Amino acid sequence: MSGFAIYESPFGPIRMDYEGEVLVRLRTVEPTVQTGERTELTDRAMEQLREYFSGQRKQFELPYELRGTEFQKKVWAALEAIPYGQTRSYREIAQAVGNPKAVRAVGAANGKNPMWIVVPCHRVIGADGGLTGYAGGVELKRALLELEQRTVNGRTVEKMG
Repeated sequence: MSGFAIYESPFGPIRMDYEGEVLVRLRTVEPTVQTGERTELTDRAMEQLREYFSGQRKQFELPYELRGTEFQKKVWAALEAIPYGQTRSYREIAQAVGNPKAVRAVGAANGKNPMWIVVPCHRVIGADGGLTGYAGGVELKRALLELEQRTVNGRTVEKMG
């Protein structure tokens, strides 16, 4: 069974696409009246996202499948290795995937990450430490990084209702 479900979050509506018992895409979307068909999988995913947003969760335990080119999958694996509350530059990711000159290609793969937050593309920054492009916008990227920094520094946010 394929489908999608949309949930509200502090960062706007989140759409989860699934096939059977596996998530294949997670992203923010524009507000809509649609909700799709929620399942046990999507409910569990949203619960883990709520825990993340409240500073209670640092890693996700969800079944998901990353679909892309071999290069994209290498980049996404490197993103998954970035510890919570830390950042890496596009250049560092290019080096991690064994292609130090592929900085722009890393940026393109980062932008096509199908699993928002779960595969933490928001933790990739410019070489100068600047917050460069992000599919959800630079302000959303800043908010996610600040959330993680507050948690790392011992100041968790209030639990969401």
